[in-house]
Amino acid sequence: MKHLVTAVAFGLAACTPAFGEVVQDHYKDVTKRVPSTYQSCEVVQVPIYGQVGPGASGTDVLTGMIIGGLIGKGATGKDNGAAAGAVLGGVIAADKKNKKQQIVGYREQQVCKDVTTYEVSTHSVYSHSTVTFKHDGRTYSLRFQK
Repeated sequence: MKHLVTAVAFGLAACTPAFGEVVQDHYKDVTKRVPSTYQSCEVVQVPIYGQVGPGASGTDVLTGMIIGGLIGKGATGKDNGAAAGAVLGGVIAADKKNKKQQIVGYREQQVCKDVTTYEVSTHSVYSHSTVTFKHDGRTYSLRFQK
C-alpha cells in the first residue's frame, strides 16, 4: 500500500499543477567539528634542589658515641654492648644534624604540550521532500527522498 501511495504521489508530482500538488524540498543544517592540533611551548622556571645546613660536626658524633657507649655498657654490662651503643649513638647524632634538601636555585627549561582546537563549520544538506495534494476533497502529504 505504501508503495502504491508513493507511486501515486510521484505520478501526481509529474502532472501539471492543475491538481494543486506542491512539491517541497527540505534541508537540514549539519555542523562539523574539524580538529586541529599544534604544539605550544613555553619556558618555565624549574627548581634546583641541594643540601643545605651545617650537618653533624665531629664533636656531635663523638658525643653521641660516648653517650651510646655508656648506655650500651650500662644496659649489657659488657664491652660488646658498649661498642654497639657507641656505633648506634654516633649514627643517631649524625642523622639528627643531617643536611636538609632545599631549593637552591632555578633553571629555565622549555616545556611543550599539544593543544587541540576545533574549527566548526555548518552547512545545509538535503534531507527529504514532501508532496502535498488534494484528492476527493482531502489533502494528502507524502514524504520521500529524491
